[in-house]
Amino acid sequence: MSSPVNSPSGIRGPAPASAYPADTRDTGPRPGSPLWSYLAGVIAVGCTALVVAQVRLGMDELGQIGRTPLFWMLAVLVVLGELRPVMVSSSALVGGTPTSTMFTFAVLMHHGLPMAALLQAVAVIVSGLVNRRAWHRVAFNIAQVTLACTAAAVMLGLFGVHPTPLAPWTPRGEDIPAIVLSGLAYFAVRGFLVSAAVALHERRPVLRVIRASIGPQALVYGALLGLAPLVVVVMAHSPALVPLFVAPLAAVYFTATLSMRRDHQAMHDGLTGLPNRKMLILRTEEALAEARGQERVGLLLLDLDRFKEVNDTLGHPVGDRLLQIVAHRLTHSVRPGDVVARLGGDEFAVLLPSIRDAHAAKEVASRLRVALTEPVRLEGMTFDLDASIGIALFPDDAPDFELLLQRSDVAMYLAKEGRTGVEFYLADKDRNSPERLSLLGDLRRAIDTGGLELHYQPKVSLDDGRVEGVEALLRWWHPVRGPISPGEFVPLAEQSYLMRELTRHVIDQALGQAAAWWHAGVDVPISVNVSARDLLDSGLPDQLEAGLERLDLPAEAISLEVTERILMTDQAYTADTIRTLAGLGVQLALDDFGTGYSSLVRLQRLPVSEVKIDGSFVRRLGESADDERIVRSIIDLVRSLGLRSVAEGVESGDIASRLRDMGCHAGQGWWLAEPMPADEATTWLRARLSPAFTARPKDVVRLAPGG
Repeated sequence: MSSPVNSPSGIRGPAPASAYPADTRDTGPRPGSPLWSYLAGVIAVGCTALVVAQVRLGMDELGQIGRTPLFWMLAVLVVLGELRPVMVSSSALVGGTPTSTMFTFAVLMHHGLPMAALLQAVAVIVSGLVNRRAWHRVAFNIAQVTLACTAAAVMLGLFGVHPTPLAPWTPRGEDIPAIVLSGLAYFAVRGFLVSAAVALHERRPVLRVIRASIGPQALVYGALLGLAPLVVVVMAHSPALVPLFVAPLAAVYFTATLSMRRDHQAMHDGLTGLPNRKMLILRTEEALAEARGQERVGLLLLDLDRFKEVNDTLGHPVGDRLLQIVAHRLTHSVRPGDVVARLGGDEFAVLLPSIRDAHAAKEVASRLRVALTEPVRLEGMTFDLDASIGIALFPDDAPDFELLLQRSDVAMYLAKEGRTGVEFYLADKDRNSPERLSLLGDLRRAIDTGGLELHYQPKVSLDDGRVEGVEALLRWWHPVRGPISPGEFVPLAEQSYLMRELTRHVIDQALGQAAAWWHAGVDVPISVNVSARDLLDSGLPDQLEAGLERLDLPAEAISLEVTERILMTDQAYTADTIRTLAGLGVQLALDDFGTGYSSLVRLQRLPVSEVKIDGSFVRRLGESADDERIVRSIIDLVRSLGLRSVAEGVESGDIASRLRDMGCHAGQGWWLAEPMPADEATTWLRARLSPAFTARPKDVVRLAPGG
């Protein structure tokens, strides 16, 4: 019981705290906090007791005993015992058991309280200097061991035992009750003082800390305090034999060390010293069991961004050092009592055993990200780190550890995909949630029963108002939930077996509508959105070729739109599917251009005929000069490559005019024409394509219904 505060990331083993980059025991408590007040009170009382004891120790007595070899031998043994505490199992929670206890208690019985308190205080100071411990930790350890010695001395005094350096006491057989009660007083006071400090530091109930450490502590303390009377007897008759007690202590120490090392390896990560998944599970289950009332338990999952680039470029040794730095920063950025664990690779977890609400959890997550963004310098290079963090809360999001981990993982990937840094778990975005699995089953039935329909939104020339084509937009009216946005069910299908069937269903509907229009003289091409996975599917060209042939349609009746992310897939440039589509004459358009990482070289290599500028830039044309420059640059780039440019999100006449002046070929948006069901679109197209309808050149004509 030598440490008032322990690492929130778990036990550390017998090595000095400074040896572990994740150790935060020397971080001072916040002034005014309960822990700060408690430490200040114990230090004040303990140091007062130490001063009073030393006043009782006369300088003559100290001078006389200081000239004896026994005094210096005991001083050395107490200091050495304080430097290396015995750590067994959960006793490490309260800092282990210093072997100096045996010699300190022996000095207390033989020479009295002042001498025992003095030697122990010196030993604590030396240990603190060697291990570079914080002053508050050293002061607390001096105070708590002084109070424990005082309690033991008071108990001995009740039996009429008042030893002094010049009148030492040697116990006999009939003194066993006094020795036992004195040892119990020493153990009880020291155990309670340290357990209370640990409980305040880790925000855990003090009774739970005591229960967790009392067993191992009682065994070791019982052995050490039980041997102390034998040390006194040897001191009284043959002082030179006292060092022989080091042998059994060394045996106990090394046995405990081996056991502790095995336990530590089983529960901790070898590289960073942080708890591993096993330890995280135990600590989370404890926190869930102790959660009371409105308290919540938070689990944060953290994944480093761009770590793989460092690992691949500079090698694993540099990557390992970077992970150690990350571990150090994380453990020094959480609250006392929080647990930082490494789950593997560059993935870390942070357990918040007790938090008020989601806002408090986000504050911790934000603090972690700030700590990681500080540049790291390794191998003469500076690295900028960042992380994506997902948060799940008990009992709001999950009732147990496994679900908490799973749902914080879902939130973390939402943060990574959205580049938001921190995200909470949201059930409606969890593709593994029961609600989404149920929705997936409903989507399956909607495909089979024709519950999906297509609406069509025209693409209009910004120069003369001519209809360039229409885009097929999928709509789903759920029998119970009503209309469901494509943004909700299309990503769900993309992550499942349904995407291929959904794409086939949409293409079949679009081909059927194209046939109805083309054979009726409405020669308007229909574009269909497909995913990158669909575009690489070898069955897609076969479906299109068979459909065009069966319905007697030209290839220009249908075109495919795919998002800009296809440019980042090297397979896109070598896939037979794309070459086959080009051979059929089916045109390819690039959707949402400007939101990804496209390069001119990649764009040139892909056989696209049309580039659609993302609506997020177009809508802010009148508000943002930066967005206006981006749109103008894209239009110029597309024109230089001989491609058509189509602006999405045209929601006003002013935006349409700006786009036309920039040279944009066509536009698409609610101001020009809204998405319409097939029958309304047919009527609308017939009216716009009739000879009676003419658009004025150089004017942007609003073609929406009623326009």
